[in-house]
Amino acid sequence: MLIGVLALQGGFAAHAKMLLELAADVREVRVPADLEGLDGLVIPGGESTTMTLGIEREGLGEPLRSFAKPVFGTCAGLIMLDREHLGMMDIEARRNAFGRQVRSFEADLEIEGLDGPPLRAVFIRAPWIAAHGEDVQIVAEVDGHAVAAQQGDVLAVAFHPELGSDTRLHERFLAICRGTAVAVDLADDPGWVAP
Repeated sequence: MLIGVLALQGGFAAHAKMLLELAADVREVRVPADLEGLDGLVIPGGESTTMTLGIEREGLGEPLRSFAKPVFGTCAGLIMLDREHLGMMDIEARRNAFGRQVRSFEADLEIEGLDGPPLRAVFIRAPWIAAHGEDVQIVAEVDGHAVAAQQGDVLAVAFHPELGSDTRLHERFLAICRGTAVAVDLADDPGWVAP
């Protein structure tokens, strides 16, 4: 599988490293042409205002909005997915919801659908999901605030899974990508008939 990592700003290198360790091929995405042929896309943490300016500068807004493959947004990536920004997920993010840099913290999260022990999550100037549509499934909370969600094949978390050694969320994202890739491959097979 070929996974893109939006590489305009933020923690894209750590995501790329983790994906490579999980045997995915990785392409840094900086211009619209970099989206071609991808099986999925990661939008990393960073600074959402700077990321928004970079997306506008490179003409990536519409190509991202029309990207019809799985997407995984982390921290600022969650913000970029929301209604106000790219509109790729029916959520409203609250920026810096837990406070400024000095209020950064780690927490053990029970994430719905993730086997094994709680995931150690690193929150740095983290957002939370302030509102969401009916099709959005909240899969983790901290102090009653939604910090992880999935809508179809779009996954968003308010923390930085790429900063730890636990690869389970990236594995979950790759499984989502594999499911989509299989459906596309079957549909492209002239001998395949839809059920």
